[in-house]
Amino acid sequence: MSEPVTALNGASYVDGIARVDEVPLQGMITIRADLKDKAVQKALQPIVKGDLPTAGTARVSGNTGFAWMSPDEILVLCDYATVEQTLTKLAKALAGVNALSVNVSDARASFRIKGAHARDALGKLCPVDFSPEVFVQGMFRRTRMAQVPAAVWLSDEDTLQVICFRSQARYVFDLLCVAAQPGAEVGVYTRA
Repeated sequence: MSEPVTALNGASYVDGIARVDEVPLQGMITIRADLKDKAVQKALQPIVKGDLPTAGTARVSGNTGFAWMSPDEILVLCDYATVEQTLTKLAKALAGVNALSVNVSDARASFRIKGAHARDALGKLCPVDFSPEVFVQGMFRRTRMAQVPAAVWLSDEDTLQVICFRSQARYVFDLLCVAAQPGAEVGVYTRA
């Protein structure tokens, strides 16, 4: 059996105003359900270890956490090796509840944009206000990156993380590299 690999085999770009790295294999599970349903909330509480994320938010630490995707969808981030175990827990927790949980790990790609100009680089590609006063840790945005859908959150003050469809990984990586090329500083979101 073949070993799983990321879409771009760990591609990295380090020569620009921001560093762009493909994230190693990341476990991702999408849950579709009526998130306002008390039975759903009760079933998911032990899995998410607290309240469900609210609109436009994420609770992510390292490569684990939860992000609000839509009024009836959350994204569970977990270790790639624990996806099946997490799906089993979800199936038990959601038994008897109208809900769907699906492993989307291999259908997605993820990138980190890091450095003092990371917000500027991503700001060229997405219609999102990435200013430090507006886009803070805990926020999560589904948006467009040039021509493709993407989801974005802040890992730390100088690191943004992007998820896109795996089939669009090369396009997204190339976009990020062009936006982060040397001399491409804009200074709109850069801290003084």
